[in-house]
Amino acid sequence: MANFPTDWNIDYYHEDAEPEEHWELRQAFMKFHKGKFSEEYLVALSKTFANIEFLGCIYPDPLMAKIADLSKDIVKKYRVLKAKRLQRKFIAGSEAARQKK
Repeated sequence: MANFPTDWNIDYYHEDAEPEEHWELRQAFMKFHKGKFSEEYLVALSKTFANIEFLGCIYPDPLMAKIADLSKDIVKKYRVLKAKRLQRKFIAGSEAARQKK
């Protein structure tokens, strides 16, 4: 695997409107893989990773497999925390009314 420059600042890519949780996971992704890819490509991969993880986006199978492989060690902690959070359950209004009786 080629070595790429690592003298660039990851924090430069923190977007103002990006939720902190998203940034922390994307930042961890970039830190873990810095030097393995070019700066531009790694930033693009990190955004793709975030889109998949937070927005449920789907990309062509080869890219999905690549992101899954690159993120497997990074996303474990996040998914454990996510699973422990309050989960919302949507039900029909008629069911809610029936349960209220």
